[in-house]
Amino acid sequence: MVDWFALFFPMNDHFQMWQFISSLFMHGSVTHLFFNMFALFSFGMILEALWGTRKFIAFYFIVGIGAGLIYIGVNYFEFKGVYKELLELGFRPVEIQALLDTGYINPKIGSQIADGKLQEFYSHYNGPVLGASGAIYGILVAFGMMFPNAKLAFLFIPVPVAAKYIIPALLVFDLFSGVTGFSLFGGNIGHFAHIGGAIIGFLLMLYWKPNAKIGSSFISTSE
Repeated sequence: MVDWFALFFPMNDHFQMWQFISSLFMHGSVTHLFFNMFALFSFGMILEALWGTRKFIAFYFIVGIGAGLIYIGVNYFEFKGVYKELLELGFRPVEIQALLDTGYINPKIGSQIADGKLQEFYSHYNGPVLGASGAIYGILVAFGMMFPNAKLAFLFIPVPVAAKYIIPALLVFDLFSGVTGFSLFGGNIGHFAHIGGAIIGFLLMLYWKPNAKIGSSFISTSE
């Protein structure tokens, strides 16, 4: 199922266009599925009540697909940089493809380029992304823009914090983790998919801004 429905790098033989949608329904573990669906239920049901089901579903899939496109775009940029570097070092395309197909690092290649960079190069090509997290981050951004003063409580924060503070903080941490590779929650996390979903969600909310006024009146009555 991963080979067919997770989102693969476009140059990989497993890649299919439908994976930009199907990957949103794939998860790596029960825990991964639970937290994404808990967030979808907690924040999504409020947005759906304001926008209606059709608009909410459109938003969900637009930000989810957008997250996948941005994630693939960032990986492609990094992948092409290493590929170009290997070509400049004199390695033939067939040797580079052998590395991508097998994961075996030819000592001749390993001696001229950092091993960590080669592992990322291999991972970009072969590692699929799966999960609804990109769409969830778009929903979080939309919720934060609609309800900036809503107090949110997270397991790792002892006191409730306003959405206008905690959601940007989560995005900054994700961006930091994506750039540096450091993460408190372990590896194999598509940080740039999270950022991508947040960006698309933000842009879509700006486009829908006239309709977003509904949220302001809703906030004032609920608080």
